[in-house]
Amino acid sequence: VQLQASGGGLVQAGESLRLSCAASGFTFSSYAMGWFRQAPGKEREFVAAIRRSGASTYYGDSVKGRFTISRDSAKNTVYLQMNSLKPEDTAVYYCAAARSLSIDYVQYDFWGQGTEVTVSS
Repeated sequence: VQLQASGGGLVQAGESLRLSCAASGFTFSSYAMGWFRQAPGKEREFVAAIRRSGASTYYGDSVKGRFTISRDSAKNTVYLQMNSLKPEDTAVYYCAAARSLSIDYVQYDFWGQGTEVTVSS
């Protein structure tokens, strides 16, 4: 099983980034996918999740209206489009896979290595 996250980087406040997470080694269409983030000295925070079918999505309050999660089953990839970035979005972002959609990280079976996002003011 592998979840390879990419797309992080250094941007200025107000700019956008798109994170990607390529999945392999498991049946992608059988898993809900989520994004979490963790800033230095802080607990892991739920960002967004999408159902197996892609029909439903869910967002953390701090990113609602700015971030969009999507998935491409043909490419076994989940994306996180991040717009209007703020300095408080600075964190390592992790993608993860779960049997059913959840905001609780303990429900996720597989995790990627993380990609770092830094937003300067």
